Amino acid sequence: MSKRIDELDEAVDPMLDFESAFDSEEFRFGDYAIEDYFTLVIFWALIFVVSLQFFTRYVLGDSTTWTEEIARYLLIVVGFAGSALAVRKGTHIMVEFFYRYMPGWLGKIVAGVAEGVSVGFYIAMAWVTYKLADRTGSMMISVDLPKNIIYFTVFAAFVVMAFRGIQRIVLRLRAARQ
Repeated sequence: MSKRIDELDEAVDPMLDFESAFDSEEFRFGDYAIEDYFTLVIFWALIFVVSLQFFTRYVLGDSTTWTEEIARYLLIVVGFAGSALAVRKGTHIMVEFFYRYMPGWLGKIVAGVAEGVSVGFYIAMAWVTYKLADRTGSMMISVDLPKNIIYFTVFAAFVVMAFRGIQRIVLRLRAARQ
């Protein structure tokens, strides 16, 4: 019984996952696309702004007024830029349950249709966000910048998502022909 418990402990040892995180391949810039680096820069800017907000509020006792609003906008940009990254990698959330019980040919057709519908959605949302950005003339509350910067950034993210989705469809069609 104790041998079985030891095997179970080894199977769920959190240190194995921790150590495997450092067994990665060598970093290559070519493995990543422009949206990956853009998201990384915006994410670090978000970390800086939130750290500044924390420092001014809890250490200095007087919160900087613009940090909360800018952190909110940076979080929006990280979310949409990260979505473009997920479209490129094909890692968006999906229900895999049905694909397991479908024949292979039907699963490929359903996956292709789903990607086509997704691209249509990205294009429609790009159009909507462009029209919204074009109509927005108000300024941010704490910083003298127009609010439509955020909407144009979301528009650009949807355009990148549509482009990456089309790339995935083309790659899927090429793979099906071979």
